[in-house]
Amino acid sequence: MATSKLSPDAFKHVKVNAAEQERIATPALTFTQDAIRRLKKNKAAVISLWVLVFIAFISIISIWLSPSNPNKQSLNYANLPPKWPGIDLPGLNGYMNGQNKYAGMGKNVYFLLGTDYLGRDLLSRIMVGTRVSLFIGIVATFFDLTIGVFYGIISGWRGGMTDTLMQRVIEIISSIPNLVVVILMLLVFRPGLTSIILAIAFTGWVTMARLIRAQTLQLKDQEFVLAARTLGESSIKIAFKHLIPNLSSTIIIQTMFTIPTAIFFEAFLSYIGIGLPAPTASLGTLLSDGQKNLQVLPYQLLYPAIVIVILMLAFNLLADGLRDAFDPRSEH
Repeated sequence: MATSKLSPDAFKHVKVNAAEQERIATPALTFTQDAIRRLKKNKAAVISLWVLVFIAFISIISIWLSPSNPNKQSLNYANLPPKWPGIDLPGLNGYMNGQNKYAGMGKNVYFLLGTDYLGRDLLSRIMVGTRVSLFIGIVATFFDLTIGVFYGIISGWRGGMTDTLMQRVIEIISSIPNLVVVILMLLVFRPGLTSIILAIAFTGWVTMARLIRAQTLQLKDQEFVLAARTLGESSIKIAFKHLIPNLSSTIIIQTMFTIPTAIFFEAFLSYIGIGLPAPTASLGTLLSDGQKNLQVLPYQLLYPAIVIVILMLAFNLLADGLRDAFDPRSEH
Protein backbone atom coordinates (compact mmCIF):
# COMPACT_ATOMS: atom_id res chain seq x y z
CA MET A 1 0.00 0.00 0.00
CA ALA A 2 1.60 3.26 -1.11
CA THR A 3 2.11 6.03 1.37
CA SER A 4 2.81 9.69 0.55
CA LYS A 5 5.48 11.63 2.34
CA LEU A 6 5.44 15.36 2.98
CA SER A 7 8.42 17.40 2.04
CA PRO A 8 10.02 19.56 4.77
CA ASP A 9 8.60 22.71 3.14
CA ALA A 10 5.09 21.23 2.94
CA PHE A 11 5.31 20.00 6.54
CA LYS A 12 6.32 23.48 7.67
CA HIS A 13 3.41 24.93 5.70
CA VAL A 14 0.95 22.58 7.44
CA LYS A 15 2.33 23.56 10.86
CA VAL A 16 1.93 27.23 10.03
CA ASN A 17 -1.69 26.73 8.94
CA ALA A 18 -2.48 24.77 12.09
CA ALA A 19 -0.94 27.50 14.22
CA GLU A 20 -2.97 30.14 12.41
CA GLN A 21 -6.17 28.15 12.95
CA GLU A 22 -5.47 27.83 16.67
CA ARG A 23 -4.69 31.51 17.06
CA ILE A 24 -7.46 33.44 18.79
CA ALA A 25 -9.00 35.89 16.36
CA THR A 26 -9.70 38.58 18.97
CA PRO A 27 -7.59 39.56 21.99
CA ALA A 28 -8.69 38.34 25.39
CA LEU A 29 -10.64 41.05 27.23
CA THR A 30 -11.86 41.29 30.78
CA PHE A 31 -15.56 41.84 31.42
CA THR A 32 -15.00 45.55 32.12
CA GLN A 33 -12.85 46.03 29.00
CA ASP A 34 -15.46 44.28 26.87
CA ALA A 35 -18.20 46.48 28.39
CA ILE A 36 -16.21 49.63 27.60
CA ARG A 37 -15.68 48.40 24.05
CA ARG A 38 -19.41 47.86 23.66
CA LEU A 39 -20.18 51.26 25.15
CA LYS A 40 -17.82 53.02 22.72
CA LYS A 41 -19.76 51.50 19.82
CA ASN A 42 -22.96 53.12 21.09
CA LYS A 43 -22.61 56.63 19.64
CA ALA A 44 -25.68 58.00 21.42
CA ALA A 45 -24.36 56.89 24.82
CA VAL A 46 -20.88 58.30 24.16
CA ILE A 47 -22.29 61.65 23.02
CA SER A 48 -24.56 61.73 26.07
CA LEU A 49 -21.58 61.06 28.33
CA TRP A 50 -19.62 63.98 26.91
CA VAL A 51 -22.69 66.24 27.06
CA LEU A 52 -23.09 65.42 30.77
CA VAL A 53 -19.38 66.01 31.40
CA PHE A 54 -19.62 69.41 29.67
CA ILE A 55 -22.76 70.42 31.61
CA ALA A 56 -21.20 69.32 34.91
CA PHE A 57 -18.01 71.25 34.14
CA ILE A 58 -19.88 74.45 33.27
CA SER A 59 -22.13 74.24 36.33
CA ILE A 60 -19.18 73.64 38.68
CA ILE A 61 -16.91 76.28 37.16
CA SER A 62 -19.77 78.81 37.47
CA ILE A 63 -19.19 78.78 41.24
CA TRP A 64 -16.14 80.97 40.56
CA LEU A 65 -16.77 82.29 37.03
CA SER A 66 -20.47 83.08 36.95
CA PRO A 67 -21.54 85.76 34.41
CA SER A 68 -23.17 87.69 37.26
CA ASN A 69 -24.67 87.27 40.71
CA PRO A 70 -27.66 84.93 40.14
CA ASN A 71 -29.63 86.55 42.99
CA LYS A 72 -28.83 90.19 42.18
CA GLN A 73 -32.01 92.11 41.40
CA SER A 74 -32.19 95.17 39.14
CA LEU A 75 -35.63 96.29 38.04
CA ASN A 76 -34.04 98.47 35.35
CA TYR A 77 -33.05 95.25 33.57
CA ALA A 78 -36.32 93.37 34.14
CA ASN A 79 -37.61 91.07 31.37
CA LEU A 80 -34.83 91.83 28.89
CA PRO A 81 -34.65 89.40 25.94
CA PRO A 82 -31.43 87.56 25.07
CA LYS A 83 -28.69 89.61 23.44
CA TRP A 84 -25.41 88.30 22.01
CA PRO A 85 -22.92 91.05 21.13
CA GLY A 86 -22.18 91.25 17.41
CA ILE A 87 -24.93 88.79 16.41
CA ASP A 88 -27.95 90.19 14.58
CA LEU A 89 -30.27 87.21 14.60
CA PRO A 90 -33.90 87.16 15.73
CA GLY A 91 -34.09 86.09 19.35
CA LEU A 92 -30.43 86.92 20.01
CA ASN A 93 -30.19 90.61 19.10
CA GLY A 94 -32.06 92.16 22.04
CA TYR A 95 -35.17 92.96 20.01
CA MET A 96 -38.67 91.96 21.09
CA ASN A 97 -41.88 92.89 19.28
CA GLY A 98 -39.82 95.02 16.93
CA GLN A 99 -38.33 97.14 19.74
CA ASN A 100 -34.74 97.28 20.94
CA LYS A 101 -35.11 96.60 24.66
CA TYR A 102 -31.47 97.51 25.27
CA ALA A 103 -31.79 101.03 23.84
CA GLY A 104 -30.05 103.59 26.06
CA MET A 105 -28.35 100.97 28.27
CA GLY A 106 -24.89 101.09 26.71
CA LYS A 107 -22.93 98.64 24.60
CA ASN A 108 -21.55 96.73 27.59
CA VAL A 109 -25.00 95.79 28.88
CA TYR A 110 -26.18 92.46 27.51
CA PHE A 111 -27.57 89.17 28.83
CA LEU A 112 -26.95 86.04 26.76
CA LEU A 113 -30.20 84.36 27.83
CA GLY A 114 -32.10 87.44 28.98
CA THR A 115 -33.37 88.34 32.44
CA ASP A 116 -36.38 87.46 34.58
CA TYR A 117 -39.09 89.70 36.04
CA LEU A 118 -36.68 90.94 38.75
CA GLY A 119 -33.83 91.69 36.37
CA ARG A 120 -31.74 88.67 37.38
CA ASP A 121 -29.45 87.11 34.79
CA LEU A 122 -31.18 83.99 33.49
CA LEU A 123 -27.94 82.30 32.39
CA SER A 124 -26.43 82.56 35.86
CA ARG A 125 -29.60 81.23 37.46
CA ILE A 126 -29.75 78.30 35.02
CA MET A 127 -26.16 77.43 35.95
CA VAL A 128 -27.07 77.45 39.64
CA GLY A 129 -30.22 75.41 38.98
CA THR A 130 -28.24 72.85 36.98
CA ARG A 131 -25.70 72.59 39.79
CA VAL A 132 -28.52 71.97 42.29
CA SER A 133 -29.99 69.27 40.05
CA LEU A 134 -26.64 67.50 39.68
CA PHE A 135 -26.11 67.73 43.44
CA ILE A 136 -29.49 66.08 44.02
CA GLY A 137 -28.45 63.36 41.58
CA ILE A 138 -25.19 62.80 43.51
CA VAL A 139 -27.12 62.60 46.79
CA ALA A 140 -29.49 60.01 45.31
CA THR A 141 -26.47 58.04 44.07
CA PHE A 142 -24.90 58.16 47.53
CA PHE A 143 -27.98 56.67 49.20
CA ASP A 144 -28.31 54.08 46.44
CA LEU A 145 -24.71 52.96 46.93
CA THR A 146 -24.83 52.94 50.72
CA ILE A 147 -28.31 52.03 51.91
CA GLY A 148 -29.67 50.32 48.79
CA VAL A 149 -26.69 48.13 47.91
CA PHE A 150 -25.89 46.92 51.41
CA TYR A 151 -29.54 46.51 52.41
CA GLY A 152 -30.11 44.33 49.35
CA ILE A 153 -26.95 42.27 49.93
CA ILE A 154 -27.79 41.64 53.59
CA SER A 155 -31.38 40.72 52.78
CA GLY A 156 -30.44 38.31 50.01
CA TRP A 157 -27.40 36.84 51.78
CA ARG A 158 -29.06 36.16 55.12
CA GLY A 159 -32.33 34.87 53.70
CA GLY A 160 -34.96 33.25 55.88
CA MET A 161 -36.68 35.35 58.53
CA THR A 162 -34.19 38.21 58.12
CA ASP A 163 -35.00 38.50 54.43
CA THR A 164 -38.72 38.33 55.13
CA LEU A 165 -38.63 41.11 57.72
CA MET A 166 -36.40 43.34 55.59
CA GLN A 167 -38.66 42.93 52.57
CA ARG A 168 -41.73 43.81 54.64
CA VAL A 169 -39.97 47.05 55.64
CA ILE A 170 -39.35 47.82 51.97
CA GLU A 171 -43.00 47.16 51.15
CA ILE A 172 -44.12 49.55 53.89
CA ILE A 173 -41.78 52.27 52.63
CA SER A 174 -42.85 51.71 49.01
CA SER A 175 -46.51 52.11 49.96
CA ILE A 176 -45.93 55.72 51.06
CA PRO A 177 -45.93 58.18 48.12
CA ASN A 178 -42.83 60.36 47.82
CA LEU A 179 -44.91 63.53 47.86
CA VAL A 180 -46.40 62.55 51.21
CA VAL A 181 -42.91 61.98 52.60
CA VAL A 182 -41.82 65.45 51.44
CA ILE A 183 -44.87 67.09 53.02
CA LEU A 184 -44.14 65.30 56.28
CA MET A 185 -40.55 66.53 56.13
CA LEU A 186 -41.80 70.08 55.58
CA LEU A 187 -43.70 69.86 58.84
CA VAL A 188 -40.41 69.24 60.65
CA PHE A 189 -37.93 71.15 58.49
CA ARG A 190 -38.21 74.28 56.44
CA PRO A 191 -38.56 73.97 52.64
CA GLY A 192 -35.16 73.47 51.05
CA LEU A 193 -32.49 70.95 50.21
CA THR A 194 -32.68 69.34 53.65
CA SER A 195 -36.29 68.23 53.16
CA ILE A 196 -35.62 66.95 49.64
CA ILE A 197 -32.48 65.05 50.69
CA LEU A 198 -34.28 63.41 53.62
CA ALA A 199 -37.16 62.39 51.35
CA ILE A 200 -34.71 60.81 48.90
CA ALA A 201 -32.87 59.14 51.80
CA PHE A 202 -36.16 57.68 53.02
CA THR A 203 -37.47 56.23 49.76
CA GLY A 204 -34.92 56.62 46.95
CA TRP A 205 -32.91 53.47 47.64
CA VAL A 206 -35.78 50.97 47.58
CA THR A 207 -35.51 49.99 43.90
CA MET A 208 -31.76 49.45 44.17
CA ALA A 209 -32.23 47.27 47.27
CA ARG A 210 -34.76 45.06 45.51
CA LEU A 211 -32.56 44.56 42.44
CA ILE A 212 -29.46 43.81 44.51
CA ARG A 213 -31.36 41.40 46.72
CA ALA A 214 -32.63 39.47 43.67
CA GLN A 215 -29.12 39.26 42.19
CA THR A 216 -27.61 38.24 45.55
CA LEU A 217 -30.07 35.35 45.84
CA GLN A 218 -28.72 34.03 42.53
CA LEU A 219 -25.04 34.64 43.27
CA LYS A 220 -24.89 33.14 46.74
CA ASP A 221 -25.48 29.62 45.34
CA GLN A 222 -22.75 29.94 42.70
CA GLU A 223 -19.68 27.73 42.92
CA PHE A 224 -17.17 30.50 43.58
CA VAL A 225 -19.21 31.80 46.52
CA LEU A 226 -19.66 28.30 47.95
CA ALA A 227 -15.91 27.73 47.60
CA ALA A 228 -15.17 30.97 49.46
CA ARG A 229 -17.53 29.94 52.28
CA THR A 230 -15.90 26.50 52.42
CA LEU A 231 -12.48 28.15 52.81
CA GLY A 232 -13.81 30.02 55.83
CA GLU A 233 -13.99 33.56 54.42
CA SER A 234 -16.21 35.91 56.39
CA SER A 235 -19.48 37.22 55.00
CA ILE A 236 -18.08 40.78 54.80
CA LYS A 237 -15.07 39.62 52.81
CA ILE A 238 -17.26 37.59 50.46
CA ALA A 239 -19.51 40.62 49.94
CA PHE A 240 -16.66 42.96 49.00
CA LYS A 241 -14.51 40.43 47.15
CA HIS A 242 -17.12 38.40 45.29
CA LEU A 243 -20.64 39.82 45.45
CA ILE A 244 -20.12 43.54 44.82
CA PRO A 245 -17.78 43.02 41.80
CA ASN A 246 -20.35 40.70 40.23
CA LEU A 247 -23.14 43.17 41.06
CA SER A 248 -21.27 46.13 39.57
CA SER A 249 -23.20 46.12 36.30
CA THR A 250 -26.56 46.18 38.08
CA ILE A 251 -25.35 48.90 40.44
CA ILE A 252 -24.04 51.13 37.63
CA ILE A 253 -27.10 50.74 35.45
CA GLN A 254 -29.60 51.37 38.24
CA THR A 255 -27.60 54.37 39.43
CA MET A 256 -27.79 55.93 35.99
CA PHE A 257 -31.57 55.54 36.03
CA THR A 258 -31.82 56.87 39.60
CA ILE A 259 -30.09 60.17 38.84
CA PRO A 260 -32.63 61.54 36.29
CA THR A 261 -35.47 60.37 38.51
CA ALA A 262 -34.06 62.36 41.43
CA ILE A 263 -33.46 65.41 39.22
CA PHE A 264 -37.03 65.35 37.97
CA PHE A 265 -38.31 64.84 41.52
CA GLU A 266 -36.50 67.96 42.76
CA ALA A 267 -37.62 69.99 39.74
CA PHE A 268 -41.24 68.93 40.29
CA LEU A 269 -41.15 69.88 43.97
CA SER A 270 -39.65 73.29 43.19
CA TYR A 271 -42.15 73.80 40.38
CA ILE A 272 -45.16 73.31 42.67
CA GLY A 273 -43.58 75.53 45.34
CA ILE A 274 -42.48 73.07 48.04
CA GLY A 275 -38.87 72.66 46.90
CA LEU A 276 -36.10 75.22 47.19
CA PRO A 277 -37.25 78.55 48.63
CA ALA A 278 -36.65 81.91 46.95
CA PRO A 279 -34.29 83.38 45.94
CA THR A 280 -32.32 80.14 45.43
CA ALA A 281 -32.42 79.15 41.76
CA SER A 282 -33.62 75.73 40.67
CA LEU A 283 -34.66 74.41 37.29
CA GLY A 284 -38.10 73.80 38.80
CA THR A 285 -38.49 77.36 40.08
CA LEU A 286 -37.21 78.73 36.76
CA LEU A 287 -39.83 76.68 34.93
CA SER A 288 -42.51 77.90 37.32
CA ASP A 289 -41.53 81.56 36.88
CA GLY A 290 -41.21 81.17 33.10
CA GLN A 291 -44.60 79.51 32.80
CA LYS A 292 -46.27 82.63 34.18
CA ASN A 293 -44.91 84.73 31.27
CA LEU A 294 -45.02 82.04 28.57
CA GLN A 295 -47.17 83.95 26.08
CA VAL A 296 -45.30 87.24 26.45
CA LEU A 297 -41.73 86.15 27.28
CA PRO A 298 -41.36 82.53 26.06
CA TYR A 299 -37.56 82.51 26.45
CA GLN A 300 -37.91 82.51 30.25
CA LEU A 301 -39.48 79.05 30.05
CA LEU A 302 -37.72 77.79 26.93
CA TYR A 303 -34.11 77.81 28.13
CA PRO A 304 -34.64 76.09 31.52
CA ALA A 305 -36.85 73.54 29.77
CA ILE A 306 -34.13 72.81 27.21
CA VAL A 307 -31.57 72.24 29.96
CA ILE A 308 -33.71 69.81 31.95
CA VAL A 309 -34.73 67.96 28.77
CA ILE A 310 -31.06 67.58 27.78
CA LEU A 311 -30.17 66.34 31.27
CA MET A 312 -32.97 63.79 31.37
CA LEU A 313 -32.36 62.60 27.81
CA ALA A 314 -28.59 62.33 28.23
CA PHE A 315 -28.82 60.34 31.46
CA ASN A 316 -31.41 57.96 30.01
CA LEU A 317 -29.46 57.40 26.78
CA LEU A 318 -26.29 56.78 28.78
CA ALA A 319 -28.16 54.37 31.05
CA ASP A 320 -29.48 52.48 28.01
CA GLY A 321 -25.97 52.33 26.60
CA LEU A 322 -24.55 51.00 29.86
CA ARG A 323 -27.31 48.41 30.09
CA ASP A 324 -26.44 47.12 26.61
CA ALA A 325 -22.69 47.32 27.30
CA PHE A 326 -22.91 45.20 30.44
CA ASP A 327 -25.16 42.63 28.75
CA PRO A 328 -22.87 40.08 27.04
CA ARG A 329 -25.79 38.81 24.97
CA SER A 330 -26.32 42.17 23.24
CA GLU A 331 -24.77 42.68 19.83
CA HIS A 332 -23.86 45.93 18.13
